[in-house]
Amino acid sequence: MISTDAKKQFKLFRDPFIDDIQKDADVYMSDEARYVQAAMLDAANHSGFLAVVGEVGSGKSVMRRKVIEQLKRDGTTLVIYPQMIDKSKVSVASLCQAIIRDISSEQPKGSPEDKSRQVQRLLLDRTKNNYRSCLILEEAHDLTIPTLKHLKRFYELEDGYKKLLGIILIGQPELKEKFDEARHVNMREVIRRVQVVEMGSLNGNLRDYLATKFKRVGVRIEDIFDEEAFKALDRRLTSTARDGKTKVSHAYPLHVNNYTARALNLAQEMGEPRVTAEIIEAI
Repeated sequence: MISTDAKKQFKLFRDPFIDDIQKDADVYMSDEARYVQAAMLDAANHSGFLAVVGEVGSGKSVMRRKVIEQLKRDGTTLVIYPQMIDKSKVSVASLCQAIIRDISSEQPKGSPEDKSRQVQRLLLDRTKNNYRSCLILEEAHDLTIPTLKHLKRFYELEDGYKKLLGIILIGQPELKEKFDEARHVNMREVIRRVQVVEMGSLNGNLRDYLATKFKRVGVRIEDIFDEEAFKALDRRLTSTARDGKTKVSHAYPLHVNNYTARALNLAQEMGEPRVTAEIIEAI
């Protein structure tokens, strides 16, 4: 968090990283982020089966919100968004209940057979009326293997050649590990059907990202950052992989936000008018 004194020094009347997404224009979109968005919209609008994987703070939830808002504006695809907090408890029954409640005003039937038939009937009715339905599950890395396997059954619901339900899973890298066929051979029928896309870092786009964040609070990034500071921040958020050669960027939005706040605070404490490479290195 940026301190009050640092805000005064850098003429920040509000923190650019708190409650910072109010509309689509506030979302920084790199080429990679646009690809993820396009993949999510395609899965939603054409009944695909997609897993979006990213580290903590990589922007997965922001992208989910952006996609859902786009689908609302388009008006042809209805999002089913299960509210169960503990995703490890998600089951076939709870998914059926979420689908029924989100696409209709009906109450879920009592027996598993009746509930399954109800789900299929409601999805079929929407498809016949030229509407789509998409199930979006966040924190999907917490889903159990049996639940992931059962998602294939939902994906296979169809009317002739038309799929009745798109599925988008959003989770941390542990979700990708669950789609490793070498580790989970009993998951192969799911693994071979799901498309996995990854939310990458801001590597190469760090300056543009920060410029967007500060512009929305009325401040020019060049007024508070030396150009060399961006390079230093990029180095600071880069590590070397286990092979000793491959460089791995950890410049995810949340990490960048936190480092930037610390840099502004330190610059104020040191009496520096701008954030320099030396201040970044001193964090």
